Amino acid sequence: MDTDRTNPQIGQLLDFFGKTFGSSEGVRVFAAPGRVNLIGEHIDYCGGFVFPAALTLGTYVAVRKNGTKDTVRLAATTIDGVRSFKLSDIESAKALDWGNYQAGVVRELMLLGVPVEGFDAAYLSTIPFGAGLSSSASIEVSTGLAVSELFGAPVTGKELALAGQRAENRFCGVNCGIMDQFASAMGLAGHAILLDCASVTHKYAPLDLGDSVLVLANTCKKHALGASKYNERRGEVAVGLEEMNRIALAHGKTAKPNLCAFNKAELLEYAPEIANDIIRKRVMHVVSENERVKEAVTLLESGNLTAFGALLRDANQSIRYLYEATGEELDAIFDAALDFSDCIGSRMTGGGFGGCTVNIVKASAVEAFKAHAAAAYTAKTGNIPEFYVCEIGNGARELV
Repeated sequence: MDTDRTNPQIGQLLDFFGKTFGSSEGVRVFAAPGRVNLIGEHIDYCGGFVFPAALTLGTYVAVRKNGTKDTVRLAATTIDGVRSFKLSDIESAKALDWGNYQAGVVRELMLLGVPVEGFDAAYLSTIPFGAGLSSSASIEVSTGLAVSELFGAPVTGKELALAGQRAENRFCGVNCGIMDQFASAMGLAGHAILLDCASVTHKYAPLDLGDSVLVLANTCKKHALGASKYNERRGEVAVGLEEMNRIALAHGKTAKPNLCAFNKAELLEYAPEIANDIIRKRVMHVVSENERVKEAVTLLESGNLTAFGALLRDANQSIRYLYEATGEELDAIFDAALDFSDCIGSRMTGGGFGGCTVNIVKASAVEAFKAHAAAAYTAKTGNIPEFYVCEIGNGARELV
């Protein structure tokens, strides 16, 4: 997202704010990006390593105090009307058809001691809704930054991310990990983030794809974590951790705090003793995916893009067959990408059950890739996909 006041999204948002709330005088504008995860899926809540990058697609929010002590009013360019809630009765905002993510973040900020009073906020998003690119985290982080700054109690990027995660867990009922919010808060243009989700520590890695680019292929099947089997998978891996620790103790070893603390050798030793086939498959994905992330970063740092692409394909097949979090649409568009010679690597990205694949494609072949993948995907599913050539952008910040 652009800090230039001539950015059309900023102008559009300020006009919308003025029409909705009377004027745009004294308004401040903030933004937070969506994210693409290059590799490391469904392991952020298992204490694993993930490798996301912030996009230049994101959520813009315009905010201003409204002179009340208790009333928050929210509007967006894509919905009709204004949603509102009372700070003194913030729990009731869970029932909003839109705005509960914002209310959850406001609640977390208040618990941190931010002196929140009444305010108005208007939102504009350039993230395709339901594409699995973390529009919810983008809303949470942009709201958290805007409200903390508006009321003179700024918090760090890490604190923003954790507040957003807690809001989604405690207020919105989605048992997500920290990756999405962290990438949105802490993104750096031209870099991916190697994030250790157990310690919430990170390092930046330059994302140099040479003569290739990242292309997101949107299945246009909306991905909705709250309505998906996401929480079911969380329960399965919790059982998996109990099983791995039970077996480890039986082998005279110590228990571990999360599944990703187990290594590949321990997986090979313990997994055959897990009686439940589904739980065993979930554990196999989590531990092996964590190993792939570490290998992937090493491959990128050494410039071995071909091997990195192969690792993406392996990761996709693991989440497809072991974690079972893809579905007909994601499988169809992934298979189409594999049939295209100038696609170096492809895999699903995000929570799954719809959404996008991320593809590394030779820049000179992008249009041919789109045509090939669209034809094959539509023939298989009847749906028409959308494609976005990705640029890697910065994390949450104030624009105006």
